[in-house]
Parts: sequence; structure tokens; C-alpha cells
Amino acid sequence: MTLDTTDELNRFLAGVERRAFRMARLATSDDDEALDVVQDAMLGFVRNYARKPEAEWPPLFHRTLQSRIVDWHRRSTLRNRFRAWFGKNDDEDGGDPLDGIPDVNSPDPARQLLDRDLGQAIEAALRKLPTRQRQAFLLRNWEGLDTSETAFAMGCSEGSVKTHLSRAVHALRGMLEEYGP
Repeated sequence: MTLDTTDELNRFLAGVERRAFRMARLATSDDDEALDVVQDAMLGFVRNYARKPEAEWPPLFHRTLQSRIVDWHRRSTLRNRFRAWFGKNDDEDGGDPLDGIPDVNSPDPARQLLDRDLGQAIEAALRKLPTRQRQAFLLRNWEGLDTSETAFAMGCSEGSVKTHLSRAVHALRGMLEEYGP
């Protein structure tokens, strides 16, 4: 890799980092797990695809990310079976106590509350979608990949992408109808 390629790769990864984290967080519901998934995806992407043409990077990265998310779900399912068997429960900690403290510098608390509620509703609705529908929706509408790039990233046909996307949009409209016109 040349210095120019390294700079381009760093810019690309910096550009997708936040959205990739949000995708992983929607899939895992845990910031630490999401960060691990994204870091693992970035390392795998650099290891396997850094020498590919820059135009091919977005679908290759998202394919790597989606693969890591699926792997996380598989490992999580297996871990949860063992936790259930041994009676372990991760919900016993009460979370971060600082989360309940209001921000005194907030310019408009009512607007922030509405925005937060809408954001939480969207996030909850996305979590309720089946994995493939969520993947198709996020890759097409959030990442802006076209149908063929999304199909490549998901490892399925373009027809499957269209079907998953249509079902996701229909389901999201139903779940979020109270927030829309």
C-alpha cells in the first residue's frame, strides 16, 4: 500500500465509522459490543480489501460489517444458551446513573424530548425488523448503496434486496404511523 492509498483508506474508514457503529448498535443493542463488531469489521476489511479499487470499498466494507454482525448474533445466541443454563442475568446492573441527569445547557428541552422520542421510536422500530429487512433498509436508505451493491453486501440476489426493502418500509410505516403525517 502506498501513502496515498493509506490516506484514502483512512478517509474512507473515518467516513463510514459513525454510521457503521449505529448499524452495529441497532443489531447488538450494546455500545461496547457494537464497537467491537465495527473494529473487527474494519480490521477484516483492511486486511482483505485494502488493495481493491476505492470504488469497490463501500459494498465490500458493508459486506464485511454485515458478516461480523451475523457472526455476533450467532455467538450471542450460543452465549445466551449457556447463561440461561447457568442462571446468569446481565440485566442486574442498573445502567449509568449519570444518564438520568438533565442537561442544563439545553437550548430547547421540549424539542429535544420530541426529537429523542422520535429517535428512540425509529431505533426501536428498526430493532423489531427481521435482520435481513433491517440490513436492506439501512444499506439502501442510510448508506445509499444501490440495489446491486446492497445485494453484494448482503450476499443475496437483487430481487431479495427489493423484497426485504419493501417489507421493511411497509413494516416501519406501520410501526411509526403516529409520528408521520
